[in-house]
Amino acid sequence: MNIQRILHTADHISTWVGKAAAWLIVVLMLVVCAEVFKRYALNAPTAWIFDVNNMLYGTLFMLGGAYTLAHDGHVRGDFFYGSMKPRTQAWLDLVLYIVFFLPGIVALTWAGWTYFNESLAMHEQTFNATPIPLYPFKFVIPVAGAIVLMQGLSEILRCVVCIRTGIWTPRLKDAQESDVVAQQLAGSEYVDEDAKRLAIEKSAGLKG
Repeated sequence: MNIQRILHTADHISTWVGKAAAWLIVVLMLVVCAEVFKRYALNAPTAWIFDVNNMLYGTLFMLGGAYTLAHDGHVRGDFFYGSMKPRTQAWLDLVLYIVFFLPGIVALTWAGWTYFNESLAMHEQTFNATPIPLYPFKFVIPVAGAIVLMQGLSEILRCVVCIRTGIWTPRLKDAQESDVVAQQLAGSEYVDEDAKRLAIEKSAGLKG
């Protein structure tokens, strides 16, 4: 298995998890709409709905981290980074991944696993009139941490390859995301063609 296949395998996993978790938005919308109808039309509010909303949104937020990392979508202070050569970018990324990313994500995953085990051992529940289990939601913490860690290791490998070759290896393209960006920019009167092309390429996963 060559390096590009390893990188794309990690990208595929992160993308699949992120897109699967994105469906929680639909579930969250339906739950909120149903609760609004029950509360105001039927005068029958649900005691546990607030906790469920938090769990759904928290799960979506955590499971979307690896997807965003795989497509280079996390916020970056790009004042100097964008003008650097790829090899310099790779060195900077590599140092930051090793110094900050790895310790933080490993600690999150380890602590999340401990957190889940403690919650499972006591069958922890929410504190309301109709309690619901908390430990399934807390299980998402170490799972999400492990997936982000996997993608982070892939990014470190991508940095090493760029340092050796001087160019960034192509990312897995997310055609659907690129189409959305293209549609959004098509009707804009304030973005020139070069900026549109650059935004579309960046959304497709081309880093340089």
